[in-house]
Amino acid sequence: MSFLFPRIYPILDASAIPATGRGEFLRRLGSSLADAGVTLLEYRNKTGSDAELLADAAILRAALPAKDVKLILDDRADLVEQIGFDGVHVDAGDVPPAEARRLLGPDRIVGTFGGSEALLPGILDEPVNYLAVGPVYLTTTKQTSKAPIGPEGVHRLREQAGPDRILTAAAGITLATAPAVLAAGANAIAVSAAIFRVPDPAAEFRRWLAELG
Repeated sequence: MSFLFPRIYPILDASAIPATGRGEFLRRLGSSLADAGVTLLEYRNKTGSDAELLADAAILRAALPAKDVKLILDDRADLVEQIGFDGVHVDAGDVPPAEARRLLGPDRIVGTFGGSEALLPGILDEPVNYLAVGPVYLTTTKQTSKAPIGPEGVHRLREQAGPDRILTAAAGITLATAPAVLAAGANAIAVSAAIFRVPDPAAEFRRWLAELG
């Protein structure tokens, strides 16, 4: 897929969605994010039912025009085509990247975890569009036993990956720390809590875009 990867990669975790008024919240959020200039968004729901995931995804797709915004589904490569999303992010324990690519074909986005202190063996041979690396800092939105690698770790991974791979740096990154992470070699900052745990996520995204975009 030919797609210009943005510097800011927002990840909407289902834990940030209120149980009451869920559909209206997602409609308003999606519309405001589109207006704010979001061009890529991942939806992650590790604990909800398939019915909840499908309902949320349908609302997000309707609120975020396909011509303007690429939507990535976490984990569930089997549902991407059904819900009209543009790709999938798979990690350890999900379907392997090669299987995700086989399911989705050549034109959708496939991303996966690439490593922390060192790139995973064989990861550069996987048929993916981007590699997520980290955790860069401590995170509250995704459980991990890996120690934070900081910008120095991002730099080491960039050297191993070479100049042409898209690396998204993830976990605990704030607007204050993002410039150092980008300078270390990340193409994009994957961010969840810093945008979606504030009263106005769209305004916060605009602030990130003004600083980093």
